Amino acid sequence: MKTPRTLVALTVINVVLFVITMADHLQPALAAGSLPILRGSGLEIVDGQNRVRASISLIPAGASSGDKESAETVLLRLITERGRPSVKLASSEPASGLSFAGPTGTKDTYVILQSNGNVSSLKLRNEGGAEKVVAP
Repeated sequence: MKTPRTLVALTVINVVLFVITMADHLQPALAAGSLPILRGSGLEIVDGQNRVRASISLIPAGASSGDKESAETVLLRLITERGRPSVKLASSEPASGLSFAGPTGTKDTYVILQSNGNVSSLKLRNEGGAEKVVAP
């Protein structure tokens, strides 16, 4: 008769331990405080073939084309599966802009919306060379 009492006692202990262990898992998962901030000088999102499909980068100030000084710029690029940056969003102290490029194989099909200093404009251009600039 001693063996069944021991088995019952061990079974009860096992059930209690199981309930205590499961109690931690049955509670709802909650976020612990605020999440840490992701910091860096750039970010790239890649697809399954390890091609960059989107990027955010910080371009330092420096000389650009034509010996004109360029300001530090933050640039967001959205890139097609063929590697063409078809959407760009740029921001700097003197200017900001948004551009949409045509599909791969085109070089002059685009839309540019920009604000440079106190002047803003919208430029539309087709591959055939037709162009329209809208300014206030």
